[in-house]
Amino acid sequence: MIRQLFGIIAPADRPRYIRWVALLILFSVLQGLCVLLVVPVLRPLLDGDRDAAVPWLIALAAVTAATSVVFYAQAMHGQRIADDLLVGMHQRVGDQLARLPLGWFAADRTGRLTVSMSQGTATIIGVPAHLMQPVVGGAVTPAVVAVGMFVFDVRLAVALLIAGLVLLATHRWAQAAIARSFGVIDQTAVESASRVVEFAQRQSVLRAFGRTGADNKLLDDALVGQRRAYGDMNRNAVSGLLAFSTAVQAAFIALLAIGVALALGGSLDAAELIALLVLITRFAGPLIELVDHSAALRMAAEDIDHIDAVLAVPPLPEGAVRQSISPGTVSFDKVAFGYGDQPVLREVSFEARPGTLTAIVGPSGAGKTTILRLAARFWDTDTGTVRIGGVDVRDLATETLMSQLAMVFQDVYLFDDTIEANIRLGRPDATTAEIHEAARLARVDEIVDRLPDGWQSRVGEGGTNLSGGERQRVSIARALIKQAPVVLLDEATAALDPHNEAAVATAIRALADHRTLLVVAHRLHTILAADHILVVDEGRIVQSGTHDDLITQPGRYADFWRERERAQGWRLTV
Repeated sequence: MIRQLFGIIAPADRPRYIRWVALLILFSVLQGLCVLLVVPVLRPLLDGDRDAAVPWLIALAAVTAATSVVFYAQAMHGQRIADDLLVGMHQRVGDQLARLPLGWFAADRTGRLTVSMSQGTATIIGVPAHLMQPVVGGAVTPAVVAVGMFVFDVRLAVALLIAGLVLLATHRWAQAAIARSFGVIDQTAVESASRVVEFAQRQSVLRAFGRTGADNKLLDDALVGQRRAYGDMNRNAVSGLLAFSTAVQAAFIALLAIGVALALGGSLDAAELIALLVLITRFAGPLIELVDHSAALRMAAEDIDHIDAVLAVPPLPEGAVRQSISPGTVSFDKVAFGYGDQPVLREVSFEARPGTLTAIVGPSGAGKTTILRLAARFWDTDTGTVRIGGVDVRDLATETLMSQLAMVFQDVYLFDDTIEANIRLGRPDATTAEIHEAARLARVDEIVDRLPDGWQSRVGEGGTNLSGGERQRVSIARALIKQAPVVLLDEATAALDPHNEAAVATAIRALADHRTLLVVAHRLHTILAADHILVVDEGRIVQSGTHDDLITQPGRYADFWRERERAQGWRLTV
């Protein structure tokens, strides 16, 4: 555990951490010396020689005072380390997450991160703040007492060492019994955390189908599973703790019996017997504390392993190029990519130049959104090259790449702040007039006009105070204000009503006069004027050209167009 903690401590805090560990060991040694000094104090007192006891009593008082000072110093060090560790873990994990490929963020990892960064970090900081001191003391203090007994009585010292070895073996068995449940507990905790978050975030769907109460089987099963896992651990823990406590009491009785036998045999006087009783009591006490805290320490070790696993994930390599060759140019050269063993794109090649609008169409699952995300380097390609501004995205510094791109994706997320602040996120140094102009182009001004707080209206967490179409418009305004040479839009108008869809489509087309637009679209009438249309099917570009070119050719695009025309005539009847 000491080594594990050292691994997640920030390098600047490691000297203090080393001092803290040294203070922990020193405190435990001094505590053991305090116990040992009781013997030379009691011997002369019980023999009636108070004068002989005074020097030893002074020594005991001095060591006790030193022990108190060291205890205070290690406690303060431990608390400061815990405070810094909490902040440091969140910062390091946050920085790491920002560098990881988006493909790493699977659904099960969301639950894992939730547990690790809430319950897990709370458990970990408890180690330097509270847990480590009694555990180190429970191991070191009895060892000091056992070794120190060689000065007073070799027979008793050997008995203490044998008892210590037996108790150590019993302690290991007890901990193994408790640890058998840790894996299941961790899995059930992750599952229940994921289901609780899902239950809170998907209330609209759950209420629509009447699944908000006890009949929510997924949530109920997750919570029941977690309760059963903790029940199994408690049963294992009771068995292990009972076995160890029994062993401690047996050792106490055995040592007491040895002492009494030696006293009755005349080889141990009364003073030494009483001192022995004190030593045995102080020998067994820390061992009880050791087992009381070891289970919590083991759980903290598991949590450190989970955070280490996140920190050990290789991030996307950082590029070194900080300037593009031809700003605004997007090109794919024989790009292939897959999620795990599932191929998604195959031999995709095209080029989009500044001042043009390139539309990507095709059936669901064909790989349209993946093309945009590879352009933004959410993943690296399996084979082939993606270039932005004439430079391989893998060679571009992240800051440079992101400065080239503005993105609007299907899953819009707004921060719990004002409308103006969410738009300003695209370019923090934008003037108020520029923000209002971008908002006008995206028709956000209509939203502002009807809200009582206007531009200072808060949108709620994730933008929940706005409708889906309104969130999309704010997101488009955020992309517009960035003024990046490349704009990536994934179904940017899908959630808008016809009036605002037409307005935003006009604004998007106007952008193409100065920027490169790469647009994924299902509504084909919104991309009639596109300079270039790519038709993607089963991960390949099967057709390309303008609308006029493609509509006259037999193929997927003409089929899509006919299907959309037929769909426009559909009516629901009751």
